[in-house]
Amino acid sequence: MIRRTWGRRNKVEVNCREVGKVLQSYLDNDVEEDFTKKIAAHLEACKDCGLEVETYRQIRTSLASKMPEVEPAALERLQAFGNQLTGGDADN
Repeated sequence: MIRRTWGRRNKVEVNCREVGKVLQSYLDNDVEEDFTKKIAAHLEACKDCGLEVETYRQIRTSLASKMPEVEPAALERLQAFGNQLTGGDADN
């Protein structure tokens, strides 16, 4: 189970970088309930992260159904999001 260990203890919001770090665990329902609510609120407010969740879900659905290909646009969005996270964009 992922526990929130960074940032201020009573932090109300999470940013894109924090969401990116735990996104797979969030989709696996392996994040503490209070942190899950914060992630969900961020995903509703942040178009970029919301698209990434949809991309991850499409990939998971594709893999689960053993489809040979994932939509190219979904892979491009996922790759761009990964590049953004590793590029140090802490403002999101």
